Amino acid sequence: MKIQFHGAAQRVTGSKHLIITEKGTKILLDCGLFQGLNTQELNQNFAFDPTELNYVILSHAHIDHTGLLPRLIKKGYTGKIFCTSATKDLCSILLGDSARIQETDLERINKRRVKRGETLLENLYSQEDVEQTLSQMVAVNFREEFWLNEEVSCYFTDTGHILGSAAVSLTIKENDKDIKLFFSGDIGRPNDKILNSPEAFPQADYIICESTYGARLHETETDVKAHLRAIVQKVCVEQKGKLLIPAFSIDRTQELVYALDQLENEGKLPTIKVFVDSPLSVNATQIMKNHPECFNPEVLAYLKKGDGDAFGFPNLFYISSTEDSKKLNELNEPCIIISSSGMAEAGRIKHHIANHIEDIRCAVLLVGYTSPDSLGGQLKVGAKKVNIFGKEFDVRAEVIVMDSFSAHADYQEIIQYLACQDKPKVKKIFLVHGELDVQTIFKEKLLKEGYSSVYIPAHQEEVTIS
Repeated sequence: MKIQFHGAAQRVTGSKHLIITEKGTKILLDCGLFQGLNTQELNQNFAFDPTELNYVILSHAHIDHTGLLPRLIKKGYTGKIFCTSATKDLCSILLGDSARIQETDLERINKRRVKRGETLLENLYSQEDVEQTLSQMVAVNFREEFWLNEEVSCYFTDTGHILGSAAVSLTIKENDKDIKLFFSGDIGRPNDKILNSPEAFPQADYIICESTYGARLHETETDVKAHLRAIVQKVCVEQKGKLLIPAFSIDRTQELVYALDQLENEGKLPTIKVFVDSPLSVNATQIMKNHPECFNPEVLAYLKKGDGDAFGFPNLFYISSTEDSKKLNELNEPCIIISSSGMAEAGRIKHHIANHIEDIRCAVLLVGYTSPDSLGGQLKVGAKKVNIFGKEFDVRAEVIVMDSFSAHADYQEIIQYLACQDKPKVKKIFLVHGELDVQTIFKEKLLKEGYSSVYIPAHQEEVTIS
């Protein structure tokens, strides 16, 4: 059996891992979009023939794991796409949003290519491709084994990363024996504020494991709500400024709203307006309400004793229209604005930051992963000046970081997650979804933990396992 690593190999985005069994069955684990600078060419073409694939299995709905699915369909894949029910629902909004972004970005990119005398790029996919993709998705429950064909069975376990996120356990019959292959997808954190903690998974022979935070530990946060309340008190009450929070539309936005909802119910939230300024977040919040099977016991108990809504309180306003979003920049009163994207590299939050970054009364609160080249990443490392929409701004607003809202497990939490395995039975761990320097550090940590073989595959590398 062979594994080809077509994405998220020595990098964080573009998750794509192709399994080819001895009998020739081809199974693609994830089909993610490459994100960041100079990734257009990577997204245009696959290094394999989509028409030859037999099955696609998804770990979760984030675009760096699903964002090239419509491209795969456009290029001829006609088979089933297996995922959890919540992942399918989230893809219905995320992929449509992605299609709109692709069209907008392509126009800008091609203008530059014309000036450089380069060949124009074609649109990655359309709304029609997205609709076809959704029609090929098959929802499967957690912890219910299902068979792809007579040689391969699959089993989903909850990773608690985002709503519906799953790890994939494959059992592949080959040469009169069973090969157990496990794909972690992205691993969430124990004791997530809303979601279930990552759960144990069946014993594996081979593990494909994410390593995003393989070289760092999250800061210990004893009281997240108290910290958040203190920030709101300082920025919005004492300084009478606006608190801008870049947050991914899925999970991080809802986690922030849930924390603010709890503070409001406890009478500890100052009387200020809170705006969730993102059409995607509005739709994602509704989808989250429809999937309580992913909630942890604490949230379920909170819903039972309250009004049944953990994501709504009197001073909370969900903003969808562009016109209403623009009005927030003209609003002359303290408030909280939660808006995507989480890295502040695109979306409405970028406009809000441009309008308030030079106001010493205001603050930007970073609550999740930010790549070094993103606007959020520049702010996180203390940049004194930033370029937004081609204009240079002085950073006068305060920049605050709260690691406790991160959705990715750190290296100790990943090690804890893997502890359900009998180490001598794990033949090899493949590290994916991480930068090479981080993976190199994490590899040594895993070897010290007693795993016999840890390997870091390169982009488009093929390995044989048995």
